[in-house]
Amino acid sequence: MTIATADLYDERGDELDSISVQFLDLGGHAAFDGPVRTIRCHRDNGLVKAVLGTPGDGAVLVVDGGGSLESALMGDLIAASAVENGWAGVIIVGAIRDRDAIADLPLGVKALGSNPRKSAKDGAGEVDVPVEIGGVTVVPGAHLWADRDGILLTRA
Repeated sequence: MTIATADLYDERGDELDSISVQFLDLGGHAAFDGPVRTIRCHRDNGLVKAVLGTPGDGAVLVVDGGGSLESALMGDLIAASAVENGWAGVIIVGAIRDRDAIADLPLGVKALGSNPRKSAKDGAGEVDVPVEIGGVTVVPGAHLWADRDGILLTRA
């Protein structure tokens, strides 16, 4: 990413939505951007693993885990798969695990927190559907920018 989100907002303002949810920066890259893919799931990371196991082509996966911190939706093995497959980042409205290992990966990761507990792996949920985060609708195909200041995306 070549431009800070604050500068980008100063330049484009009303063209962008700003997500107000305060995420933790947990990956090796604090700044990242790319086109959006989405997943909506609850305490089941089967779809997260499957999608991050496919070519990302610089995309950012936004996972609406409903804000649950009861189990992790991504760990170090899935995050390493995302790196191998060319994903720019992952934003999880929920928890991850293996924070130390993920912090060493060249991947942008934002999440609400962490929990060592594994999630189910049944593949329950939906892929590439609009999701809402903090009152902002995140639509597949939108462009997303993230850094330590926050998250911006093209308005739906």
